Amino acid sequence: MLAVSLLIVAVVSQTAARYTPDWTSLDARPLPSWYDEAKLGIFIHWGVFSVPGFDSEWFWWHWQGQQPPDPKCVNYMSQNYPPGFSYPEFAPQFHAQFFNPEEWADIFKASGAKYVVLTAKHHEGFTNWESPNSWNWNSVDTGPHRDLVGDLGEAVRNRSLHYGLYNSLYEWFHPLYLIDKKNGFKTQEFVLNKLLPELYNMVVRYQPEVIWSDGDWEAPDTYWNSTQFLAWLYNDSPVKDTVVTNDRWGAGCACKHGGYYNCEDKYTPGQLPKHKWEKCTSVDTLSWGHRRNMKMNEVMPLAAIIEDLVRTVALGGNYLLNVGPTADGMIPPVFEERLRGVGDWLELNGEAIYSSKPWRVQTENTTIPVWYTSKGLIVYAIMTAKPPMSTVKLLEPKTSAITQVFLVGNPTPLSWAPVNPGGGLVVLLPELPYTPAQAWTLKLDLVQ
Repeated sequence: MLAVSLLIVAVVSQTAARYTPDWTSLDARPLPSWYDEAKLGIFIHWGVFSVPGFDSEWFWWHWQGQQPPDPKCVNYMSQNYPPGFSYPEFAPQFHAQFFNPEEWADIFKASGAKYVVLTAKHHEGFTNWESPNSWNWNSVDTGPHRDLVGDLGEAVRNRSLHYGLYNSLYEWFHPLYLIDKKNGFKTQEFVLNKLLPELYNMVVRYQPEVIWSDGDWEAPDTYWNSTQFLAWLYNDSPVKDTVVTNDRWGAGCACKHGGYYNCEDKYTPGQLPKHKWEKCTSVDTLSWGHRRNMKMNEVMPLAAIIEDLVRTVALGGNYLLNVGPTADGMIPPVFEERLRGVGDWLELNGEAIYSSKPWRVQTENTTIPVWYTSKGLIVYAIMTAKPPMSTVKLLEPKTSAITQVFLVGNPTPLSWAPVNPGGGLVVLLPELPYTPAQAWTLKLDLVQ
């Protein structure tokens, strides 16, 4: 009876444990396991900035915010729009008339991604849902006249993908934010009357399993009330057990506080980090949002995307790959082609990616670049270039007489020979099948 009583007490105390609104408590929360297992997500930057489709999603700021303004953006407006044209006048042109969430979700599913993150609100402040705190500056009141966040979320979840939302904390030109900024962030008019009510509403309404925060860097986390929000999110929100968050919750938080770490855009660590992290990058190398003047040589080749994905996963990260749809709701064909190419590669090689763990050594370059992942005693050696000969030398694995080596996708064991008694092997390769991804996976069964 004593043992049963102690068990009940332990369960009750564990259930009753609550996170307090401080970083020591919040940072101790275990990351829900689905996120590390997923490895690949799709990022979508879509908003009013997709209408001018020029420069990047920062167009408004580069045109009318920064001083001096970007002359390219100024010239673009003067040459293509009448004098006095204002940025909010782009919103009614954000028609999204070809937006088919089922087609988008099919593409994302085909990419092999396990989660999708849509911009619910970027720095321009326009919400892709009917926010009661963004009257007439949202996708239901103007532009598409539909709930983009809700429509895509339903289609994504119907395909068993996790759904997340990007949300910018700051808004470049919101009057209340500008007041707080002028006051040195000693007032919180914007946070209390706009940001937080909107965030709580968004979480309750759409129940995102990722909250990808951004736009935090101008003010400390105490201004944004970040720890109070996260304590509610982890304790009492409808997604408290499954939600993951990033590290953009105030100046100085990046790579230090939050759930997983982004650290910076396109972050690429040189060695295995101690904390779960995510690399976000974009198929368009010059922008996250749609650019009408994008050129082919500015688009990531498929082989570069696969190499980037493999390196990221080998170093313990997740890979969030961005596409920028057009204002009329289409994913540009070149983006779709890249996503489907990733999915084709993962269909064969996904066992080396999904639910994998970093190995004791992450990479070597004896013959060609090789990145390692692992699952227990199974080690995967992913070659991101074609070997110049019919053999490949791997110095790091420690083999035994019963070690077996396979080319993933081929059930026939490969011949191999030890390099030296301490470890290493030379593998005799079959004819490697053609793949535009230019990456092949060896599976090493190192059971001792």
